[in-house]
Amino acid sequence: MLSRWFEKKQESSPAVPAQGVTGPRVPRHSGGWATLRKRLQAEPGLRIIDVGYTSPSNINYLTSLGHSVFLADLVHDACTGNWQTGTDEEGNPVWNVEGYLKNTLDFSGRMFDMVLLWTSLDYLPEPFVAPVVEHLLPAMNPGGQVLALFHTRTHGEETVHCRFHLTPGDDVDVQLSEQFPIQRAFTNRSIERLFAGWSGHRQFLAKDSVSEVIITR
Repeated sequence: MLSRWFEKKQESSPAVPAQGVTGPRVPRHSGGWATLRKRLQAEPGLRIIDVGYTSPSNINYLTSLGHSVFLADLVHDACTGNWQTGTDEEGNPVWNVEGYLKNTLDFSGRMFDMVLLWTSLDYLPEPFVAPVVEHLLPAMNPGGQVLALFHTRTHGEETVHCRFHLTPGDDVDVQLSEQFPIQRAFTNRSIERLFAGWSGHRQFLAKDSVSEVIITR
């Protein structure tokens, strides 16, 4: 269903708005969301980071369960901010990683219980990927969980940048969002290396080219 809709969307609407989200929401089963939803329903008062363009439905759903929400649009801020400060002696770009983290993930000492990271790590410039994960670790309470989705390939209609909207069921709604090129595909081994400082992870199989992982603090 998702593939057919993307094919139709590409044929009829080649231009995607530069900001926000556009088009219908397409339901996608998510084993990771189904697992986290049970915890959200059982434990009120959690602090959650929701990554991506502002989703009023996500805010309303999470706050209705008694949780607080911190919003961070990691990909937009990384790809549109002036974070490249020059080049080194070998001609490699130099990035202001600390400035990016302070601008986008300034928690002011707050601790969190859950991060809805979605596919953000697939679209971040390479210098930001590991620092973002390292920055999240000390900001998580013991037992804190991150839901991350990873593309298994870098080509195809399912690699377009999307926003994920929560539902009361086991699906998340997928909607085209501000378009940025996918930067990488992750393997199971590369995911393990990236989250090596965390206590463990649980992977969920998916029928499309996106894998889901819940990483625990």
